[in-house]
Amino acid sequence: MKRSSFIQQAIGLGPQWQARSGWFEQHPAELDRQAMQSAQQQASLPPVADTLPSPLTLAEDHLPAPAMETGAAVVASTAAPASAVPQVTDCPEQPLASLQPLVELGWEQLEQAVANCQNCQLCHTRTQTVFGRGNPQARWMLIGEAPGEQEDRQGQPFVGKAGQLLDNMLAAAGLDRENDVYIANVLKCRPPGNRNPNPGEILACSSYLQQQIRHVQPTLILALGRFAVQTLLQTEQSIGKLRGQLHQYQGIPLIATYHPAYLLRNLPDKAKAWQDMVLAKQHFSRLSS
Repeated sequence: MKRSSFIQQAIGLGPQWQARSGWFEQHPAELDRQAMQSAQQQASLPPVADTLPSPLTLAEDHLPAPAMETGAAVVASTAAPASAVPQVTDCPEQPLASLQPLVELGWEQLEQAVANCQNCQLCHTRTQTVFGRGNPQARWMLIGEAPGEQEDRQGQPFVGKAGQLLDNMLAAAGLDRENDVYIANVLKCRPPGNRNPNPGEILACSSYLQQQIRHVQPTLILALGRFAVQTLLQTEQSIGKLRGQLHQYQGIPLIATYHPAYLLRNLPDKAKAWQDMVLAKQHFSRLSS
């Protein structure tokens, strides 16, 4: 059983997505899992006399920035001691390979689990975790990518200039940030330098977001930014191809749109983001009727 399926089964959730046949085998998270499994098998074998080396395929544990495009560079190398094999996480307290399935938690317990999380190397570089903000009973759920510098300092999502733009968009749509929506991120810790998260970090954090969605039970999800959209929909397609239509995440309607930070750098696309917001409002009205 795949590690992600094991985690989802342990916490009582269905599949996070329904991928088309053969797609996931080339996803960076799957390549990392295969690399870790091969490394563990190599580590468990007794020493062997010098003969022909056994090739070991490893996947890079990072995504290119700033394009936020998924992919993996495969490097062939000879077999090496387990200590020399790159690990998805280097957090000594609880390496990813020994993660225990997260049982379904109450809201306060889940928030505390995130605050104390040491599931990946980001536990060493964060100032604090960023759980979420807003109304946990809201019908709208907004999901961003990962905390930035200001979010890491204040422990709240979307508090910088991108957050101000998001607040203005919500207000223009007749939505109050504190009462009408709940805002969370795919990752709960800031990657150093705002780099793209690696697949191991996504896996280490995935059950937290799944449980947040399960608690909130939103009528509609608004996914903000390419990284959030591609993670939730399990696709490599660009937002330009995904926006303007209604998607599904575990049976929940989902609208894809641009991240506010991207809009600050690409002002002409603000009009497109507003079109996405209007589309989301239309679908929400229909779903709520």
